[in-house]
Amino acid sequence: MTERDKIEGGLYGLLVGDALGVPYEFHAAYELPPYEEIEMTPPSGFRRAHAQVEPGTWSDDGAQALCLFDSLLEEGGFSLKHFSDLLLGWYEDGVWAVGNKVFDVGIQTAGALCAYKNGMPAEACGMRYPEGKGNGALMRVLPLAFWHGDREKLVLDAHRQCLITHGHPCNQVCCALYCLVARELLEGAGAQDAIKRGTAALREIYRKMPEYEQELEWSVRPGDAWEGTGTGYVVDCLRSAFMILEEASDYEEAVKSAVLLGHDTDTTACVTGGLAGILYGVEGIPERWLSMLRERERAAGLLERFFLV
Repeated sequence: MTERDKIEGGLYGLLVGDALGVPYEFHAAYELPPYEEIEMTPPSGFRRAHAQVEPGTWSDDGAQALCLFDSLLEEGGFSLKHFSDLLLGWYEDGVWAVGNKVFDVGIQTAGALCAYKNGMPAEACGMRYPEGKGNGALMRVLPLAFWHGDREKLVLDAHRQCLITHGHPCNQVCCALYCLVARELLEGAGAQDAIKRGTAALREIYRKMPEYEQELEWSVRPGDAWEGTGTGYVVDCLRSAFMILEEASDYEEAVKSAVLLGHDTDTTACVTGGLAGILYGVEGIPERWLSMLRERERAAGLLERFFLV
């Protein structure tokens, strides 16, 4: 696979995973259909979350990732202010939302963006909930891994993109580790090696950042086996994605397994799908899902801009 195949796979992988998970959100694992029936359109009789939303629609996860990608392209690098402005545009006007309709937003994100609108500096908004450790920054961070080859710059920008909505260091650490693993996948590592190498690189960078080193070792616990339950807690979301990536044999198995954990199905499948999309490339994403992805051409436009940079 070329790097382009992997990057396209990563972006479409997160959008498809997000859209696949949308109708199953808020259900416990035991309430979900069997593996074979997990599709963009759930089986007849299943009580869909967001019942008014058409199949193939990405949610706040995909929209915010596209905001980040768009901001990187527009600014030629990461700008917290420009990115925060785009997020506010998403929240108020549906920028990068399918059909410009926002149908799902986390409490922490909504509160932070309202504070930003009212004049609070972006750097402070993500600490309105000081112990907030939801996965709302992790779900959108992947485009930074496309942008940066320099590991230290990648980590620092992964930290900074959290600040507008999810400022706690735990969120920053999870986003940094996710990006480093994605970078290893882009450079040809397999799933287990990418996670090991990404962890080793982050430990090295954090030697000079003791607060972050402590969060990595005590909260994320990279020395333990990767296990997760698909909840909205950022550490659990990251651990769920790594667990699935190590066990799945293809993209479809990865995102279906993410959905079948239940709970925060769209975000778990989005976070997992971004990594699996890189690992298996855009050709590994089932065409039946790609063809159902609404407004796919808008994401394609961002990719074309990126490859022209």
